[in-house]
Amino acid sequence: MGKLQEFEITFDKNKVVYSPGESISGTVTIKVGQLLQCKAIKVNCNGFCGITSKVNDTAWTVEEQYFNSTISVADKGTLKQGEHTFPFKFLIPDSAPTSFKGNYGRIVYRVRAFIDTPRFAKDYNTEKAFYLLSLLNLNEVPDIWEACSSAVTQQFTYMLVKTGTVVLKAQTDLKGYTPGQVIQVLANIHNQSGKTTGNMAASLMQRVTYETKRPTHDVRTMVEVEGGVVKAGRELEWKEQIIVPALPQSSLAGCELIKIEYYVKVCLKSPDVMLMLPIHVGNVSLDRKLHPSKKAAPPSSAAAEDTQASASTPNTSTATTPTLPSRPAPKPAPRPTPRSRMASHNPPSAPPAEYNQGAEGGTPMNDGFPNKRQSQLVSPNAFSYAPGLFFSQNQQHNGPGTVPSGATAPYPPENGASSMPTSLILPPDYVTSAYPQEAPPSYNESFNT
Repeated sequence: MGKLQEFEITFDKNKVVYSPGESISGTVTIKVGQLLQCKAIKVNCNGFCGITSKVNDTAWTVEEQYFNSTISVADKGTLKQGEHTFPFKFLIPDSAPTSFKGNYGRIVYRVRAFIDTPRFAKDYNTEKAFYLLSLLNLNEVPDIWEACSSAVTQQFTYMLVKTGTVVLKAQTDLKGYTPGQVIQVLANIHNQSGKTTGNMAASLMQRVTYETKRPTHDVRTMVEVEGGVVKAGRELEWKEQIIVPALPQSSLAGCELIKIEYYVKVCLKSPDVMLMLPIHVGNVSLDRKLHPSKKAAPPSSAAAEDTQASASTPNTSTATTPTLPSRPAPKPAPRPTPRSRMASHNPPSAPPAEYNQGAEGGTPMNDGFPNKRQSQLVSPNAFSYAPGLFFSQNQQHNGPGTVPSGATAPYPPENGASSMPTSLILPPDYVTSAYPQEAPPSYNESFNT
């Protein structure tokens, strides 16, 4: 090597992978066997993206610079015989994209050192690459928790004769994965033709787009699994798993020349039918604690939904009411107001309660069947809990009972009562009575008054 015996770059702690915003430091080591005159010793750190039109070519047709910094570690002078070390330090910008190496382009980061010698003397240089990793957190990708699904219908042609159609539906369990995770693929194939299909296949595809005057698309199959066939007139459900290998992340944020996409391709060998399910490959996996469905709901939300469903959705099926134990005749109650007399022409279907629904008491009817009456199955303990009922604070009860969905509750069973059908007809207004301490009037008494 002549005068220069050693010329190399060393990173502190032998670190080679860095993050945007981090500083990179190290030393340049120069060992000479005899005196070496130099004008300057410089160290450069740069990052760029280069695109070419030929595979694995470094004659870039398009370039994109991210940063380029140079410092001088020694001025004009003479290097004496022996070993010399020069420290350096650079700051990596926050906007620098992740390192990448493809068939038609690269994102490269490197540190280079130069020894400028006097005129007619040989210059020396060396370089060392490092890698930048900008993490892609899948939890920050919109709609990442939703299943990705698609469907396609294809004509089945055999010997130039159309024999029917094939319907292919497929979905993945999520939209984002990290290397090492498993993609759950579910496919449904309905062969509506008279011929047996070819084998099913599911593949994890990578498409890299290099932006030039005429964009270059490099599509490669990373993983492929194959299934069986679907016989004529049959419908088959196919479940398969794909393990994500070590792959570059989907997003190269900060790079305008290279775009990386991943998708799961589900297809049939015959007929030629396929569909694409786009997914994301990241570095930070999904956190189940951040799943939208896992967020805590208010304690009363489930009960409120059940109450609303029971109060607003009438049960169109007719059921036989069970025979309840007989009870003594009810005590007389105050005469209903004229407003409630109009409603008392029909037997009441629910115990008296204060209704705050804006209508004249009772449970709102289904708009599609405004006049439809229905009998409902009622539990003997239904009065202890009924949707739409509100009791005073001093009312004592024995705990919730079982109420069929959409059912209203009869009068409270005391010592027995005859079975009676209930409906969703508006009940009389018993707000002025002392109920539930006093029982409401019976059916006959309502008409006699």
